[in-house]
Amino acid sequence: MIVGYVEDGDDLVTLAMNGWANPEPAWWLNLQENPDATVELVGGSGRIHAYAATEEERERLWAEWRKYEPKLDDYAALRDTETAVVVLQRRAT
Repeated sequence: MIVGYVEDGDDLVTLAMNGWANPEPAWWLNLQENPDATVELVGGSGRIHAYAATEEERERLWAEWRKYEPKLDDYAALRDTETAVVVLQRRAT
């Protein structure tokens, strides 16, 4: 699965969206069950631990995504549930 991300320090941050439809994307459901995974990037692969950002961290990271998509709030309003901001926290190999 290919997902867009922004970097936040050493972490990668993505949005759990399914074309702005209501169902959660399968990759996010899988990470909720098994948060330790491997990502493949241009520079190679790496181990991560995934979690949903909450409260202030979520607000900060959502604002960062708004820089890339100014209509983010409008798109998110199409969903019945809040879009998870997923942090892929890099782990030592």
